[in-house]
Amino acid sequence: MEMRLPGPVSALIRRLEENGYEAYAVGGCVRDMLLCRTPKDYDVTTNALPSEIKRIFRRTVDTGIAHGTVTVLLSGGAYEVTTYRLDGAYEDMRHPKEVTFSDRLEEDLKRRDFTVNAMAWNPKSGLVDLFGGQEDLREKRIRCVGKASERFSEDVLRILRAVRFAAQLGFSIEEETLREIRISARNLPRISKERIRDELVKLLISDRPGDFRILYETGITAVILPWFDAMMKTPQHCGYHHVNVGEHTLLALPHVPAEPVLRLAALLHDVAKPALRTVGEDGEDHFHGHAERGAEMAGEILRDLKFDNDTIRRTVHLIRCHSLRPEGETEAVRRCLAAVGREAFPAYLALQTADSMAKEPSRIPEMLSRIGEVRARYGEITERGDAVTIGELAVGGNEMLALGLRGPEVGKTLSMLLDTVLADPARNTKKDLLAAAAAYAETRIEKK
Repeated sequence: MEMRLPGPVSALIRRLEENGYEAYAVGGCVRDMLLCRTPKDYDVTTNALPSEIKRIFRRTVDTGIAHGTVTVLLSGGAYEVTTYRLDGAYEDMRHPKEVTFSDRLEEDLKRRDFTVNAMAWNPKSGLVDLFGGQEDLREKRIRCVGKASERFSEDVLRILRAVRFAAQLGFSIEEETLREIRISARNLPRISKERIRDELVKLLISDRPGDFRILYETGITAVILPWFDAMMKTPQHCGYHHVNVGEHTLLALPHVPAEPVLRLAALLHDVAKPALRTVGEDGEDHFHGHAERGAEMAGEILRDLKFDNDTIRRTVHLIRCHSLRPEGETEAVRRCLAAVGREAFPAYLALQTADSMAKEPSRIPEMLSRIGEVRARYGEITERGDAVTIGELAVGGNEMLALGLRGPEVGKTLSMLLDTVLADPARNTKKDLLAAAAAYAETRIEKK
């Protein structure tokens, strides 16, 4: 097939060759070009030493000079150029203690993780595929370069990368590689939480987030995400569910947009159910308070995985609100909108839709019908501009102070006024609200 590199990358390779060196595009960009995908970035490997790369190119950055990587700055962007190398011993199961530069491309390719990522290409030599990467692309499989046990003992993060690549590419994992994943999973706690987090997010926002199941089946979740194992072992014997908590979660994941907060909320929305399950006199399972407790647990889990505060806040809020189920009446939707917030409401509806799609199939139409009614009322409320927050009221704190209210009484009065307006938006006028506030203030003063 025809392979074309962007102009700056071709120019970079040509410049190295003109100076007497070899140079190839390598890794993920070659894989993506063979799959007729547009690579997100282009890496180049060469037998030129870092000092020689810096001599040839005027603008460079020492991004990983100890490991042979120099970033070359060209008018078309920034490109990582790495010297052929052999890795030394991996003492921390993540990084080689030392690297040795080589003048042979084969030595560089055989240290890489998977065959589909261990191919190189340039316009003169064409494709260099020493480990069957092209065949594995055709067969849609992820397979380690050489012995899987060696690749995973060098860098245990490759375990998560294997699952992630399978989900992103729609591939299966080759049997030996899968077997070694099960064996090596026990070593995952040696990896930083940040790297685990990054791989999990990439898996979740892939086209196949349900491949999260592989993490469970290979024992990975038992080691680093034990709460998911508890979900997979918790039944849901009740009218709206036909599978256990974990299976329900896996079914819900593909039904929310591929956005980190939504996929995380879908993954964790029922995380508290194992701890809260009770069986009623009717024999059905109940999970009272699972949304609130789930929000607390999700916060703890996401903090442990070193997520940023904004992601934690937004995810926790969606989980806390996901069980709010107003019928289609306008006031009920308005009150729900006030509780969820304008910013989060579309995501809340998306999460509820996904939650519904993963329930008992015969009940799905009625649940989607209710959500459709809520969505319609939400549109009408938004178009009219109905007030749903204290900040949208026709009066504010200054008016309350003018009525003689002080301290907590100001907030309590404004909350009362919002409740009034949620019931009847037409009352959101300064005249009506001042009268209501004055009457309320009078009763508060009398009680004192």
